[in-house]
Amino acid sequence: MPSLQDQLLKAGMVDKGTAQRIKKEKHKKAKKAPKGQPQSSEAQQLVEKARLEKLEKDREINRQQQLASEQKAIEAQMRQLVEAHRLDRANGEISYQFSHGKSIKKIYVDDKQQLLLTRGRVGIVSVDDQYELVPAVVAEKIAQRDQSKLVLLNDPDQAKVDDGDPYADYQIPDDLMW
Repeated sequence: MPSLQDQLLKAGMVDKGTAQRIKKEKHKKAKKAPKGQPQSSEAQQLVEKARLEKLEKDREINRQQQLASEQKAIEAQMRQLVEAHRLDRANGEISYQFSHGKSIKKIYVDDKQQLLLTRGRVGIVSVDDQYELVPAVVAEKIAQRDQSKLVLLNDPDQAKVDDGDPYADYQIPDDLMW
């Protein structure tokens, strides 16, 4: 089927020069029209809004996954610190009682470990639902990563006596068993 322009030429309504000029103008207009600009319509705006919402949702999911992986890495670091620095309690004959949360817990230590615990040189940490003895430096590193894992770390300055304490002359021995 011939185009409208061809039909007008055959009918004699338009001459060949005019037809070519119109064709060139039409071609120039098509070239000048921006190709990348979308026509603003309600449907396109909804599509763009949905795309932005999905992008924001994906960012939030990625952030949560990153936080979870960081938390797993911190847990692994704490486990590794405890495994590398824990003190052996196999020869423990003395029960050492401490509070964890709302309950009183008991572990068995030897006399040297008990002395170190009371003086704040050794701390108790909870990793994988077990209590372990670690040096005070390691206990502080674990507390920096997760304060809830540090169960007990006595303050070495706590043993010092206040000047106004009326019972300053009556020190409680470290090895006193209740």
